[in-house]
Amino acid sequence: MSARLTVQETADFLRTLDEVLILTHVRPDGDTVGCAAALCRALRGMGKAAYLLPNPEITGTYEPYAASLWAPEGYVPQSVVSVDIAAPNLLPDNALPYKGGICLAIDHHGSQEFFAERTCLDADAAACGEIVYDVIRALGASVTPEIAMALYVAVSTDTGCFVYTNTTARTHRIAAELMDCGIDVGAVNKALFRTKSAVRLAMEARMVADMELYDNGRVVVMSIPLSLCRELHATEADIEELSSLAALVQGTDCGITLRELKPGRVKISLRTGPRVDACAVCRVLGGGGHKAAAGATVEGTMGEVKAGILAAYREVVG
Repeated sequence: MSARLTVQETADFLRTLDEVLILTHVRPDGDTVGCAAALCRALRGMGKAAYLLPNPEITGTYEPYAASLWAPEGYVPQSVVSVDIAAPNLLPDNALPYKGGICLAIDHHGSQEFFAERTCLDADAAACGEIVYDVIRALGASVTPEIAMALYVAVSTDTGCFVYTNTTARTHRIAAELMDCGIDVGAVNKALFRTKSAVRLAMEARMVADMELYDNGRVVVMSIPLSLCRELHATEADIEELSSLAALVQGTDCGITLRELKPGRVKISLRTGPRVDACAVCRVLGGGGHKAAAGATVEGTMGEVKAGILAAYREVVG
């Protein structure tokens, strides 16, 4: 049974650690990378040895925040901490040897499975970056510009640059305090939210052209088959965050994105409004997440998985 820790208890526990290894999740996004980088730098600032486990799936979008913090080959940690990871099945393959020895998980997912020895969970936080910010403050560590930038990336990406419904007054207050550290948010906002490759734009065009509407237009399904990725020579950087596209269609409050990871394996992403509990829908298929943003990875063809997620939607919504 995982012990539940407050932010202050988490900070007190972290003070007792050294030789720390920090884990990020599969297909790492800005929140998990930003949290890991910020926490790692904060621990180093306190004189502790800390590294990030190299994540083989990280894209060029987020690697600059983590590249100088990767653990060297052969590094043997005394303590292992995870950030923004709700369940063991979200660990990258190279993190599996640490699966049974994670001493602390810091997370914001309501679907948290409490797999670590201790868990600091705030399911109301818009991003795990909000929790890590509070933990770093509780540690008394200095929030340097490098730490502030990593946390800004965490918070801004998980809120869609502060436009998703999970954004709160607290989110804005934290962002403002991070900006007060002297970081250039204009540059990072342009890079993360206002710049797209030609391949990315072509993918969006095809996804929109092929989208399907259900339930009188309230449900939109968009697909990213392997054939499309191969045809356009798309990289992971071209594909990341495409899951938010379906929810932009006027009149919908349930955007479903299906991405074929390999033949017979599909990742489902849901982005929803208040009418639809995305986490409850994805939980039917073994996934989880938040009320407005959730996902699942399941076995089957694209057609089979589409039928399955639509059936789960009907089961939950009625």
